[in-house]
Amino acid sequence: MVNDETRRKLRLLNIGEFVEELEIQQQDPQTLALPFDDRFQMLTDSVYQRKYNDKVQRLIKNAKLRLPKADIHDILYIDKRSLNRGIIADLASCRFVDECRSIVFQGYPSSGKTFLGCAMAKEACRRQHKTRYIRLPDLLEEYAEKSVVSGGKNKVLNKYAAFKVLVLDEWLMPELSKADVEFLLELTERRFDSTSTIFCTLYKREDWVKRLRNGTYAESIVERFAHNTIWVETGDVNMRQYLSHA
Repeated sequence: MVNDETRRKLRLLNIGEFVEELEIQQQDPQTLALPFDDRFQMLTDSVYQRKYNDKVQRLIKNAKLRLPKADIHDILYIDKRSLNRGIIADLASCRFVDECRSIVFQGYPSSGKTFLGCAMAKEACRRQHKTRYIRLPDLLEEYAEKSVVSGGKNKVLNKYAAFKVLVLDEWLMPELSKADVEFLLELTERRFDSTSTIFCTLYKREDWVKRLRNGTYAESIVERFAHNTIWVETGDVNMRQYLSHA
């Protein structure tokens, strides 16, 4: 049995989970009969899995997903919906994160854009990427509030530039001011080529420059995502209505 002094030392080493797993092993005669190497491998695997699960749950909680129960396994591929299973499966592998590519989920209201964005964000958390969801109106409001404080603008930019995966929901929904566009240009510049952004939007590619108030800032923002972004059309099926009648 593990004595109290050994327990204390293991906890000081921040591996107190080993104590709990060792005690579980010691209550199982079949496990105790195994060679030491096998028992140690089982112990290591159990502790690793526990730490991994805890970290993933923290990442999901800190991501502040609008739909925390959204999951890739619950995506509906109905006939009237234009989702491609192969593309969605590839996105769920999070290869787009490794390649620092972005995603646009574009479609009609209630076509499942937010669900898809949150489901992909959860997969990123499962792969231990620091992730955050936010509605564009809320992001702009936060920026406006912090801008009146010395150094506030840079703090907001640094905060959202640091997330490996950032979900921007209701992208281009609000009417943007010149200051909003300047902020979005700086944010996309800081995130470009080193992180991944998931946009959930009503607006097609050809509408983005206009929604961004035209001009060089608008064109610069769009240009950053022109060649390294995966566009997924979510169609025109109202998923809320569909599910309510299912």
